[in-house]
Amino acid sequence: MTQNEKSKIRAKVIKWVTRLFLILVAIIMLYPLAWNVVSSFKTSTEFLTDPFAWPQGFAWDNYARAYEKSNLAANIGNSIYVVLETLVIIVVCVVPCSYCLVRYKFPGAKLILNIYMAAIFIQATYIMIPLFLQMNKLNLLNSLTALGVLYATMQFPFAIFLLTGFLRSIPRDYEEAAMIDGCGPFRILTSIIIPMCKPGIVTVCMISAMAAWNEYPVALVMVTDPTKATLPVGLANLYEIQRYATDWGALFAALVLALIPTVILFIVGQKQLVQGLSVGGVKG
Repeated sequence: MTQNEKSKIRAKVIKWVTRLFLILVAIIMLYPLAWNVVSSFKTSTEFLTDPFAWPQGFAWDNYARAYEKSNLAANIGNSIYVVLETLVIIVVCVVPCSYCLVRYKFPGAKLILNIYMAAIFIQATYIMIPLFLQMNKLNLLNSLTALGVLYATMQFPFAIFLLTGFLRSIPRDYEEAAMIDGCGPFRILTSIIIPMCKPGIVTVCMISAMAAWNEYPVALVMVTDPTKATLPVGLANLYEIQRYATDWGALFAALVLALIPTVILFIVGQKQLVQGLSVGGVKG
């Protein structure tokens, strides 16, 4: 056997081992989701008898009870409002900020970018006490609008990091041609840069939306009014109620209903998400 044949065999073995490993990881990641969906169709008796057995029938009334016994509709509405507000603030603020940091050279630009990069590692839970005191001092507690602003601020560092990497991949020739045609900075940003970095913006919006949709500790501390609770807080309250009521089917049904929007979001935007992450990561 020649050295070339050995190299080909080794490459094939490595490829198949990698594939098997990735399949194993996918199964490990998807199993809890599949178990959650299957459990949502079980009765409480079936679940307590054998949590891992296949349901004898499809208990669709679990979803009806999950909707009736919880404030799920209001929680979803609150989360949608907060997520939409977060995305609007991020698009309006992060896109021009990233463009200025990449294209314009001014004193302190690199320092500002480095501060944003360092802020990625500062989570809101680390500064929860001073954050709560500041929000309380400004009378912004129990406000979904203030919570949306807070979520957008939390996402600024990573969004700027990702978008600046994407903007660096856009050649300056387009902007120079637009300047020759008489376009100003604002027209260049809105007519040239934003359409060209659409995959990056979509990626930032998807990641920020999923982060805001699933965020729990900040919403728990900043919003104590049950009528203004977001979906994660509402699900936690439902868990406490259903745990003692032993209605596990309704609990799992509520979890499945909470997963549906994020799954749809990922299916619709997965192409732009992968493209934006790959370009932003390589060029950043």
